[in-house]
Amino acid sequence: MSILSSLKAPSIPWEENTEILRENISSTATALLELVGYKNIDPVRSREHILLSNIFENAWSQGQNLDLESLIMRVQTPPFEKLGVFPISKFYPEKDRFELAMALNNFIAAPSFKNWLQGQALDINAFLYSPDGKPRHSVFYLAHLADQERMFFITLLYSAVETWMRTQSGTSSLRALVYFDEIVGYLPPVANPPSKPIILRLLKQARAFGVGLVLATQNPIDLDYKALSNTGTWIIGKLQTDQDKQRLLDGLATATGSFDRAYFDSAISTLGKRVFLLHNVHAKAPEIFTTRWAMNYLPGPIMRTKLAELNRLVGADVLQVSSAANGNAPISVEQVLGGAKKDLPGSLNEPVLSSKANVLYLPVTVSLSEALRLAAERGIPSTAEQRYHYEPSLVGQAKVYFANRTYGLDLEKKISVNLPGIEGRGLVRWLDYQQEPIDLLAAESSPLPNATFGDLRYPFDDEKNIASLSKDYEEWIFRDNGLTLFTNDKLKLTSKPGESREAFEARCIKASQGGQSDEVEKIEQKYEKLRKSIESKKMKEEIELDKDQKILNQRRMEEAGTGLSTVVSLFSGHKKSINSSLTKRRLTSTAKSNVEESELMIKEYNKQLAELDEKLKEELAAYQESTQDMAGTIREVTINPYKKDIVEEFFGLGWLPHYAFKDGERWVLIPAYR
Repeated sequence: MSILSSLKAPSIPWEENTEILRENISSTATALLELVGYKNIDPVRSREHILLSNIFENAWSQGQNLDLESLIMRVQTPPFEKLGVFPISKFYPEKDRFELAMALNNFIAAPSFKNWLQGQALDINAFLYSPDGKPRHSVFYLAHLADQERMFFITLLYSAVETWMRTQSGTSSLRALVYFDEIVGYLPPVANPPSKPIILRLLKQARAFGVGLVLATQNPIDLDYKALSNTGTWIIGKLQTDQDKQRLLDGLATATGSFDRAYFDSAISTLGKRVFLLHNVHAKAPEIFTTRWAMNYLPGPIMRTKLAELNRLVGADVLQVSSAANGNAPISVEQVLGGAKKDLPGSLNEPVLSSKANVLYLPVTVSLSEALRLAAERGIPSTAEQRYHYEPSLVGQAKVYFANRTYGLDLEKKISVNLPGIEGRGLVRWLDYQQEPIDLLAAESSPLPNATFGDLRYPFDDEKNIASLSKDYEEWIFRDNGLTLFTNDKLKLTSKPGESREAFEARCIKASQGGQSDEVEKIEQKYEKLRKSIESKKMKEEIELDKDQKILNQRRMEEAGTGLSTVVSLFSGHKKSINSSLTKRRLTSTAKSNVEESELMIKEYNKQLAELDEKLKEELAAYQESTQDMAGTIREVTINPYKKDIVEEFFGLGWLPHYAFKDGERWVLIPAYR
């Protein structure tokens, strides 16, 4: 991608989209300032942000394109005299503006900035459709960028998507899909990075223009609740923590209104590997499905040196150089492959090094049949003249030993680089040229017969260059190739080399739960003993209640009989003392009190049993939380190698073999080493 072409004026009218474009300007200015080292930008208080935003608005409102060079010039000499009520010289003095201009200029002057000069312009329509109008998908790979560079590009990309979206008519059908893997950090619940407001606006408004968004994350708690509430389709996998699950359930409640929380809670907790719960706000009921079986070798992040090969695999190897960068025309297929329009460069004689550099000939690992197939895809007939051709490359490989008793580490690792060409004599970003280790035993001791050789250039023109680069290569290994491990001090566990944080967390949880069943059993036994004591008292009281109830019934019968006898004696003229009736009434009242007392005690025992159950749940939950905390106290450590443990196996000239095919007046080179 060409960064310089990404700051041009949007194609939508300024007057009709002022509010949206100002929000895009704010995000772009924040991302640009963070890219050059400014942190915690406040759009209202930051002079740098206010100045850049006004420069953007001044240019874009007049339909003028910007690039970083013109932006730097306008920082030094703003196209307006005032900002607010203050003159620009008082609001932001020239001396202070010069510091901002220098920060922007240093970014452009850095050798790594060259990577931002080449590539396609940020044209969303070109990403969605090929030149002949066929729909296609475009993948933006960011693993090789620093965090602030990723944020800058994501902000520009989503701003471009929003601007393109505004030029489209409304529709109820899907026009385009924007998929973001690992959204964590770009849409957080608390912080407000430059990418957040744009993505939130798209979540709210993009569907009206036929643009869908897919956001993928392993931790729902790291997403803003506004994003969750604007989500219509949910594909939920197994969640490791209850906190993530509850956050997701809260988001579902916000998005769908009324839903069966208990069902979703239970369903999510019982999901297995590669089993997902599908919920659509327009569907009557959720569905559970399993992914199709697939094989993936999971080699890890793609190294930058592999990207060109990956592009060639899908026929996307013709790069476009931004006209804003240097005005060049598109690079041809032949140039991408290393071919020349005239005769094959170099000679039949192998160049003689002026230094004592090491030399090796990398083996042919691409078969002739595969090379012929690739040549045929480019219109080169199989009858074309063929030969072998070598191009020079700076090759380095070292063994690195990592040893640490504290973390039980004893590992040997090989680090290899392959630099087909070094432009200029500045610092080398070795990481950009890292590749899979070379099998030095498979390397050839002499070139292939009748092969031609490319011309030698820097650094092979002086043995001092080789020595200096070799030292810098070892310094890079020592400085930037530490081994990252995860350790849990409470459990006294350390991750294995190459073990992911997720896998190590799972291992910690399993280890912390090793004695959990015994502890849970102790807690349950304690409460079971208390329960039996209360239940025993309750049973005695129930027996007493039964006995008191029988006595009460008997007293009531006796009281009724005595009362009747007294009434009869009064009518018959016989005098009978009323004391016996009163005695029976008193006994009945006493029996009734005993029944009520027993019933009250039984209720109290039932209450104690319920409270005991609640205390058991609380203690078990507290214990579970303590084990989770124990499993979650994971910190990251970096083990750097000692310089004495870095052993250079090879550093010097590596001749890279190519198949050379002659097509008319040109030669086309196809790499023979992969």
